[in-house]
Amino acid sequence: MIERPTADPDATALSQFGYAQELVRAMGGFSSFALSFSIISVLTGVVTTYDVAITGGGPAALGLGWPVVCGGTLLVALAMAELASAFPTAGAMYHWAALLGGPAWGWLTAMMNLVGQVAIVAAIDLGCAQQAVAILKLQSRTAFGVFVVIVLSHGFFNLVSVRLVAWLNDLSAAVHLVGVAVLVGLLLVLGRAHPWSYVFSSGFTTREDGSHLLGFMSSLLLGMWTFTGFDASAHVSEETHDPARRAPWGIVSSVVVSSVAGYALVVALTLAIRDLSKTAADAHPALLILQEALGEGWGRAALALAVVAMWFCGLSAVTSLSRATYAFARDGGLPGSTTLRVVSSRFRTPHVAIGLAVVLPLALGLSSALLSDDQFLAVASLATTALYVSYATPVLLGVVARRRGTWRRLGPFCLGKAGPAVAWGAVAWSAFVLATAAVPHHGAYLAVVTFVGALLAGSYALFARGRFKGPRVRLPTEATALHRPP
Repeated sequence: MIERPTADPDATALSQFGYAQELVRAMGGFSSFALSFSIISVLTGVVTTYDVAITGGGPAALGLGWPVVCGGTLLVALAMAELASAFPTAGAMYHWAALLGGPAWGWLTAMMNLVGQVAIVAAIDLGCAQQAVAILKLQSRTAFGVFVVIVLSHGFFNLVSVRLVAWLNDLSAAVHLVGVAVLVGLLLVLGRAHPWSYVFSSGFTTREDGSHLLGFMSSLLLGMWTFTGFDASAHVSEETHDPARRAPWGIVSSVVVSSVAGYALVVALTLAIRDLSKTAADAHPALLILQEALGEGWGRAALALAVVAMWFCGLSAVTSLSRATYAFARDGGLPGSTTLRVVSSRFRTPHVAIGLAVVLPLALGLSSALLSDDQFLAVASLATTALYVSYATPVLLGVVARRRGTWRRLGPFCLGKAGPAVAWGAVAWSAFVLATAAVPHHGAYLAVVTFVGALLAGSYALFARGRFKGPRVRLPTEATALHRPP
């Protein structure tokens, strides 16, 4: 006779990883998707970094470059989804790497993920503030004040209620989908200035050396910067019902839907270009295209919709960053871990980790005023670099562990025999992302990467080496409890 479990099956599964259920499970499958989809935020990525693509490779950078990035990103999402299904904890990439490769690999993965997420939150909210100021025709220096208000609002909503954040994320997904549909419809019906073949035309670049190949490679950063943050579905696994199934589908579906919606948006914008050279030279090319295609009023209204989407994107990014911080601190991986892992008894949210997820992006965003444009873009590229290192590391360790036989049991989301091939493809694509990130910035990027690398190496030597023990349960024990009992 089979006894049915009396306890919450999600809490029981989590306990077999060595953790108690401290956070509130208030998210369903759609909320898991909406969180990652909101952080990817094609409206945010395309509107704020359209200049990177159009100056680097012209129309072909969008018509051909976007599908290339989508294909590579989907490989990473599928490989990460298998890991999220097997190990559904808030630790996500950190936890996967530590279990499959040991504490040192887990520590490196966690720190790279946190570095990337801090930079992403700062970039999203600063971009939101700058676009809002541009719409309102305010002086550019006011953007930093608006930035502070935006970041603090994200911290407040994340603090007071997981259910409220889940509802806002659901609303965010609707805003993004409706926003893209409205913009694409208006641009194609009222603003199209070229035949469809125009999005595949090449031969344009503003690079000083005139290299079309390097220009096209650098233009791919539009998609690479946009397609980050889809790991958020894994970070909220301990707040999601049946996370072994819903978290992986949240990761994959957010990438697939963003690929389709984003391609429609970049094609519609590109077909509406009136003067390519003028557009490429403008500080806000997406705003210029909208204004010239739809008129001053409608152009600003359309961009205002994008700004609303950016606010939602930043809200979701703070959620993801705070949960990654909480999970790493829970295993003693950060200075002040005892405090950072505390959960509010009133709100059931990791309030100290949320506070850090506000303070660090604020500091980075405000300090960006001291950076040149090239240095700021180098920091943005570092964010993508750091995140992809944290994505690729556990994927690579998983392939090795699977081959050695130390990781034998997968979760309900399983690619079968295709899993190793997809994982190797994900690692190869991640390496290409790292190489591409270095193309536009030369010395500035290398200086930033060297500084961060030295800082992390010093931190590990002084703080973590020999002290950080990693997850509470090792792989052989927890590999037997990967999903809900039937």
